[in-house]
Amino acid sequence: MSDLEGATELMESFPSTNVIGSEYFDQIKKINDIFYDQIKISDQKAAYIFTFMLAFLVSSGDVRAVFTWTRYVGGDPKTLLFSGLLAAASVFSILSAILVVLPRHVNKSTSMFWGSWGKHRQLFWEAAARHDQRYLFAEYLDNADILSAIARGKYRCVTLAFRGLMVTVVAYVMLLIAA
Repeated sequence: MSDLEGATELMESFPSTNVIGSEYFDQIKKINDIFYDQIKISDQKAAYIFTFMLAFLVSSGDVRAVFTWTRYVGGDPKTLLFSGLLAAASVFSILSAILVVLPRHVNKSTSMFWGSWGKHRQLFWEAAARHDQRYLFAEYLDNADILSAIARGKYRCVTLAFRGLMVTVVAYVMLLIAA
């Protein structure tokens, strides 16, 4: 049995009324979990790209040299082109990776976000007193919307960082060939 199959049994909901079926609660919980995991994965990917780029910049004298002014004074046009491309792509990739892990601000919040708990605590208490399933379902649904928006933004930056990494590697290889 996989970890997810066991988790599904643990996450089952038993609503107090038949307004929203437990299968919908289970599904929206899974969606939230998957989106949250995808956000963590995007942060990990950005960390890998950032670590690779930093190691690449620190370990290679050729790469460090593309950030010096003397490299561009009176050099061969191909070397200048590939050096400039390598420098720009490296900086672009590192900045894109940093943008992935920066905190995200979304204008909407739910009781599942610790930063807005104070705003949602009373609403949660009142919904609990009424055994309001719609409130719980709406919270999960809104949270999925928020996590989806955050994941899309993060993956956009991961894609840019990865493309920058690829251009960096190609520029480095071309620089080695041209030298």
